[in-house]
Amino acid sequence: RDFNERCAQCSEVNWGLTDGGRFYCRSCHNVTERTREVVNTDFISNTRIQTISKGLRKQEKPDGGCEWYVCEGFQLVLKKQAEALEALGVCPQMKDEILCNFWRRYLQKSKQAYCNRPAGETVKALSVCDSSTDVDSEPERPSLLHLSLSESEGDLQTDCSFASSTSRVSESTSVCSGSVDGSLYLMKNQREKLRMTMPMTLSFCYMALLWLREPMTLSDLLRFVVEGHIPYLNVFQHFPEKMKLCGLDLKIFCVESWPVYEEVYNKMLELAAFLDLPRFPDITDSCFLHPDMLCMKYLMEANLPDELHNWTCRVVKKICIGEADFLTLVPGNKSTRNVKYDVLAAAVIVVVLKLLFLLDDRYEWLLSDFAEESNKNNKEGGPYFAFKKWYKVIKCSLDVEQKKLDEERAKYLWRCEKPLFYSAKKKSKVLKRRQMVVNLQNQFGKLSGSVQATEKPKPSSFQLSWSEENTDGSCFHGHSLKGILQEKCGLLTAMNPAYWLCTVKLCTEKLCGHLAHYREVDFPQSYHFVLRLFSFLLRIQPSHIHDEVCVIEHKLFNKKLCKKSKYNTRLRK
Repeated sequence: RDFNERCAQCSEVNWGLTDGGRFYCRSCHNVTERTREVVNTDFISNTRIQTISKGLRKQEKPDGGCEWYVCEGFQLVLKKQAEALEALGVCPQMKDEILCNFWRRYLQKSKQAYCNRPAGETVKALSVCDSSTDVDSEPERPSLLHLSLSESEGDLQTDCSFASSTSRVSESTSVCSGSVDGSLYLMKNQREKLRMTMPMTLSFCYMALLWLREPMTLSDLLRFVVEGHIPYLNVFQHFPEKMKLCGLDLKIFCVESWPVYEEVYNKMLELAAFLDLPRFPDITDSCFLHPDMLCMKYLMEANLPDELHNWTCRVVKKICIGEADFLTLVPGNKSTRNVKYDVLAAAVIVVVLKLLFLLDDRYEWLLSDFAEESNKNNKEGGPYFAFKKWYKVIKCSLDVEQKKLDEERAKYLWRCEKPLFYSAKKKSKVLKRRQMVVNLQNQFGKLSGSVQATEKPKPSSFQLSWSEENTDGSCFHGHSLKGILQEKCGLLTAMNPAYWLCTVKLCTEKLCGHLAHYREVDFPQSYHFVLRLFSFLLRIQPSHIHDEVCVIEHKLFNKKLCKKSKYNTRLRK
């Protein structure tokens, strides 16, 4: 009450005190570093505080573990993931400023912490606690418990809607789970409060990356997860020994499948709307997530000529998908289509390749024959780009990398390196058995001649790298497009006057689940090969890129499609 400075985020003067003694803004929930020591003990005795005593809740069990809550486990997972992202070069403020505030807001919105217990809520097998959590405010006013992702592992005070009497909670829930509220957590209605899951931890991370406009797409994030650079699979092995996992906890934290792009992305959109977040910072042409920037990256990785970037920029400008209003995420806005930045950039490149080479299994090979003949007679300047030669080089490299990826996934051991044991008596037996398994694996590996990697490969934004210094001519970055372009009215245009649409009419995404149907047999092999290439780079299904290609085509040829539909209507009449 003695702190009268305006909030740095919302400029309001409406301060409260957390349990840690720090001031927080009741309007925007921003927590400051300013603290206040309470001197008046009468004030403390007259204030009702709803927290769980750390001394009681953290008391040790007979098996050496301590009592912990599911949200504490997810907080630890987020902390480990944020630290891994920071080690990869992400802005340091992501963890303690952005991700921490998102997590705090989620706990408050889902009624797990930072709030009064919802009126009328009943919890089975748990007693009900009385109600105010704010240290210096009246009842019926929400509070913020002190939280930082930099704190000690699992150090979170939870709302009493989850627990009241520690002894009663442990008696009723520790039988089927190591956590205090494991069984209760799975009983909750998932749709009602957007229940936290392991894929949602990645949604939180991507949401924080997007807020900071970091140069990391969702496909990059998921690839780093699969490669083991970001904790996700078997992440519970990073939990401290006192946080015992068993029974239902494994169902919550144990992951036995690779993260799916669509699932993580859709959960991110739901989270952003659920948290009532404002409009995200604008994606401008200087941001890495802008289509012009991402197209440049994917052209380099796909080993395509640099001159194609001028064409991708022309397409982006023509259909206005480079505008900040189109690219920037506005949570809860259903009137605009949400943008998948990496998929959009890949689709733009595919459309440009169709504009120039048609990709109908015929025209691109004719152009290749012409380019090869021209290169024999061309002794000055850069060589002409030949689609056939590029196809052979990329196919060879892509097949090798795809086979390597498939083998790594097939050999992946879903069991964690750190064995799970539920009592001190069984610890020695489990460790001995685990060591025996490791020794046998090493012996069989030596007999079979398989070499095990001692260190994980360093993370890189590029999966395929090409150098112009190679003498074998496998790099096409400096190749020219002169053989397929002609000058018309002062502008370079494609010699190819034709273009085929992937679909004449888009589907309704809400009804069909997609915008267009994709089957490999229905499209030319050249088109499918290009989709397969970008599908490998982004680690998503080719159908998702195909959907985006169809959307771009309809924007690019909108006038012609409208004229055609009007003409067909007149014929019917």
